[in-house]
Amino acid sequence: MDAHEGSEHGENVLDLSRLDLDKLNVETVSEERRKETRVLYLTFNRLVVLPASISLFSSLEFLDVSSNGLAVVCEDITRLRRLKTLIAKNNRLDECSLPKELGSMRIEVLNLSGNRFEEVPAQCLKLQRLRSLSLGGNRLKTIPAEIENLRSLETLYLGGNHIGDIPLELANLPNLSYLVLCDNRIQSIPPQLTRLHSLRSLSLHNNLLTYLPREILSLVRLQELSLRGNPLVVRFVKDMTYDPPSLLELAGRAIKSKNLPYSLFDLPANLVRYLDMASKCPNPKCAGVYFDSCVRHIKFVDFCGKYRLPLMHYLCSPECSSPCSSNPQSDADSEDESSVPADRLQRVLLG
Repeated sequence: MDAHEGSEHGENVLDLSRLDLDKLNVETVSEERRKETRVLYLTFNRLVVLPASISLFSSLEFLDVSSNGLAVVCEDITRLRRLKTLIAKNNRLDECSLPKELGSMRIEVLNLSGNRFEEVPAQCLKLQRLRSLSLGGNRLKTIPAEIENLRSLETLYLGGNHIGDIPLELANLPNLSYLVLCDNRIQSIPPQLTRLHSLRSLSLHNNLLTYLPREILSLVRLQELSLRGNPLVVRFVKDMTYDPPSLLELAGRAIKSKNLPYSLFDLPANLVRYLDMASKCPNPKCAGVYFDSCVRHIKFVDFCGKYRLPLMHYLCSPECSSPCSSNPQSDADSEDESSVPADRLQRVLLG
């Protein structure tokens, strides 16, 4: 076993890649060398099991075991208390492959792309220091609600799976900056994602999206939005599904639209709360409000004068859609679009 030694950023590096190894024979590496090694490459070998001897590299901070055909990661890896980065791409790992105590480690970067996971491993959802999680090119069908436990997460890569829905809990990640959900089966984006105030890049290409929630314009730090390969509507669409408003809503609309004063001295607390939840109709030609009964409505907004992005609006009644004709060009000069600062539009990419 010929080791390729080197130094990278002042770290001690041991490269055992492409040596056709089917086992890790640590006896060929001196004890001193094992203790000094902080970066270890074992890529492109024939390791089926990551052996217990990996724990002898006690100072290890970075481990790459990609492209081996690994089916099992030994429990002894949890003894590597300094390990921050674990890369195990393109192997044969599944839910039964990882050690039970993986979640107790101090891992900050975990890349398990190109494996056989059908679920996000429960151990991964316990890594409190995790900043980057990559599970692209697996067989995931869902994103677990427990994803919200990864409060330090900055990058989440889940492209190339079979995901159909985005859980609302994903919006509870305060530091998430890069979210990759491309090449899945996602049909809609929950408006709650606008709570991701740190989001800079959102990759949604090659999904089943026909519209985006209009709230996406409130993502003030968003610099890149990828939407190609989606069946985004190419003409104006009106959805006239409309449940008649209740008597409560009719009364509430009358009070709010006529600016009638009210307080806890006039009404029960539950009715005051209800009235305070009124949403203003986004139609610039309508001064109305709505509560629970509204019409879903697709509206086009120009980005950079080149792309037409369909956003979801909610109107107060079917009559409200009349000022917006079926000609998409009629939307180009709408008050909604002009209210979006030009610099925000120029920072969004749809390629």
